[in-house]
Amino acid sequence: MRTALDKAAHPYTIFEGEGAFYGPKLENVLRDAIARDWQCGTLQVDFNLSERFETTYVAPSGEKRPPVMLHRALFGSLERFAGILIEHHEGHLPLWLTPVQAVFATFTGVADGWANEETKALHAAGLRVETDLRNEKIGYKVREHALKKTPVQIALGAREEEDNTVTIRRHGMDTTQTLPLAEATALLLHDAHPPRGGI
Repeated sequence: MRTALDKAAHPYTIFEGEGAFYGPKLENVLRDAIARDWQCGTLQVDFNLSERFETTYVAPSGEKRPPVMLHRALFGSLERFAGILIEHHEGHLPLWLTPVQAVFATFTGVADGWANEETKALHAAGLRVETDLRNEKIGYKVREHALKKTPVQIALGAREEEDNTVTIRRHGMDTTQTLPLAEATALLLHDAHPPRGGI
């Protein structure tokens, strides 16, 4: 395992005496925003499972022998990994990762039809978008979606519909940006792609 890590040029630390009962293992350790280490994904050399599963192979000598197995858990516990991500980002997940990427919030009922049309268009483009058509003041809607940490809030009213524009507010920003709808869609699609090389 050490030879494999050296050939792959991955940095590592050896913890003597900490191998599991079934054999040595590689652990991926993530460090969160407040410098806590979490053991997540593992790649394990297992001398135990093949016997439990009664798995064998035929050696060149003709004998049946138990193989040494490799088993891995890419994220460790998926629930733990999700919890670490949420805590690390303080609930403010990157746009590409968050379950709801944007919400259309209407000023008045006059723009509801347009909000529904644009939601369908962004869904078709691959974005995860919802609408908020409740009969509430826009300030109330903005505060509520800010508490939910929705990354992008798109305000729609009669003026936006007439001009074919949208007013975008990003989570955590005090300023808004008014853009033509096509330009806003292209911007969101660009930001919604995961970065290469990790989170």
